[in-house]
Amino acid sequence: MKHVILQALASSLVGLLGATSITAAAQPAAAQTADAIYTGGPIITMNDSAPRAEAVAVKDGKIIAVGAKAEVEKFKSPTTNTVDLAGKTLLPGFIDGHGHVSLTGVQAASANLLPAPDGEGNSIAKIQEILREYAKTEASKKFNMILGFGYDDAQIAQKRHPTRQDLDEVSKDIPILLIHQSCHLGAMNTKALELAGLTAESKDPQGGVIRREADGKTPSGVLEETAFMLNAMAVFPKLNAEQFAQLTVMGQDLYIKHGFTTAQEGRASGSSHSSFVRLAEAGLMKIDVVSYVDMVFADEPPEMKTPWHARMYKNGYRVGGVKLNLDGSIQGKTGYLTTPYKVPPPGAATNYRGYETLPDKVIAAKVDKAYANGWQVLAHCNGDAAIDQYISAVRDAVAKHGMADRRSVTIHAQNVRMDQLDAMKELGIIPSLFGMHCFYWGDWHRDETLGAVRAEKISPAASALKRGMIFTQHHDSPVAQPSAIRILSSVVTRRTRSGDILGADERIGVNDALKSLTIWGAYQHFEEKSKGSLEVGKVADFVVLSDDPFKVDIEDLDELTVVETIKSGKSIYTAAANAKKVGASTLKQFPQQLPQLTGIQWDEPAADAVSQRPRRGIYAFASVPKACGCAGCALGHIVTMGQRDVGSSTR
Repeated sequence: MKHVILQALASSLVGLLGATSITAAAQPAAAQTADAIYTGGPIITMNDSAPRAEAVAVKDGKIIAVGAKAEVEKFKSPTTNTVDLAGKTLLPGFIDGHGHVSLTGVQAASANLLPAPDGEGNSIAKIQEILREYAKTEASKKFNMILGFGYDDAQIAQKRHPTRQDLDEVSKDIPILLIHQSCHLGAMNTKALELAGLTAESKDPQGGVIRREADGKTPSGVLEETAFMLNAMAVFPKLNAEQFAQLTVMGQDLYIKHGFTTAQEGRASGSSHSSFVRLAEAGLMKIDVVSYVDMVFADEPPEMKTPWHARMYKNGYRVGGVKLNLDGSIQGKTGYLTTPYKVPPPGAATNYRGYETLPDKVIAAKVDKAYANGWQVLAHCNGDAAIDQYISAVRDAVAKHGMADRRSVTIHAQNVRMDQLDAMKELGIIPSLFGMHCFYWGDWHRDETLGAVRAEKISPAASALKRGMIFTQHHDSPVAQPSAIRILSSVVTRRTRSGDILGADERIGVNDALKSLTIWGAYQHFEEKSKGSLEVGKVADFVVLSDDPFKVDIEDLDELTVVETIKSGKSIYTAAANAKKVGASTLKQFPQQLPQLTGIQWDEPAADAVSQRPRRGIYAFASVPKACGCAGCALGHIVTMGQRDVGSSTR
């Protein structure tokens, strides 16, 4: 571990200087010839000993040579496909530090209401226009509703949420459900409110608010936290196995367009696991997906007892470990802090610090169970108080079960303190940072949630680097689009939406940023020996970018685009073959076309019994002490517990 870290640190300066040292490929074995050779552009290997190469040779989905062009071409035969990069840059495929593939599919099937630069939802009028167009799509007709995802009232010109009256102007007959970018709130039109049974007499549920009109009684259409989640379940359609799989494939495809060849299902449910099993068995997985199953609702998740829990992928899918959620989100003011929020939410006391999701004893018991079973643990912790809970639980588990090579992970670690980084290094905990927050919510954190001093230390990648720690970066899709380019730009520049630099001393260089998206991501998933860098014997997972990230001005990193995604030597996406260019997040409209899936018998159960677990009832969520507030929790409950029978649409 120490050797790996020192190598990584030593390579940082080399990468930043654009080193071009070449390692010649080994002499070809008799009769070994390449299926393809890539050359004609910059090749960034993320291999410390040889950061750059002139060519890469691939056979049967694996790298057989990398280095000087003359040496690599010794593997060429008349049948070898020579791929001219035409000046474009080839790197290892991006590896997801944390996200939610299946839930990204819900985003992909929705109307894109994200504000610029990821969409065009910057005014009520524009949102209405987008929804009217979406009403004409197959997805809208299939689910007999208008579903919008990603609006952000902070970025809307009117600085407010769309109300039921705004949405009634789009349609009074078709239910409309909008999901806020944070997944904490949403909005409905009058028809959707009727389906949910919300009236002037409806009371606010525990942990939620039904916003009212001027009379103080009539629902405005805007719902917060549990009021949104519970009632959205009543409006969201029941999904059969085929529909859930279709959404999963749409999520996978969105990852692919952004250059990811390994993705994470960051809080897998029985439904999502079953969907991935079906797709894997039918040969429909295009990239590798590793699931971490929910441990909040089960001390011993049944998915962990299936053959899918393994270090090796089976047809592109495996279960890697378990996931805990210990608090909410800081931008939503539900993250658990040790020091009060700068501006508390409406109605809260001035000493409001957010809240825990689970008490200390429960967390300790769950982490102990995971360590006793040898399960890798990922824990969602945004606030430093939640991180304290996790560190304490891990420390106790290590004392009882030993360190071993567990690679426990703190997901987000937004408000992590320096003493906590020291403790995490001591305990072998990997921080997976949400560096995109600097761009999306940096101004908000400075002005509303944390104040300037704490905001400047969010996602402290440079501090982790100084401690010799391996860390990863992530997008938490569907909270943000799964864009590695946006991550790269955000962590290198730390610029906010307003253009300010938030915490200049926490910026890192391009080389380390790319490592956090490739080789260190592979390390987090116990896959560093098979992927994450361009080395002989590793899987031929590549991404081709429009330019060399080391050569462009750092302020222009967000202009890079994904030209091609290659999985196991096979091209699975090319920008030239698609109408939309994918850069920092230039998909102004989500795909929305439901894919046709073949090779699956939908009237039969999945291969394992996990898919037969009963659906929790609509009110089961109310039994959770506190809503964790993450996308995986909020949207996951809505999707997997949708209640509405849509019937056959007549539209």
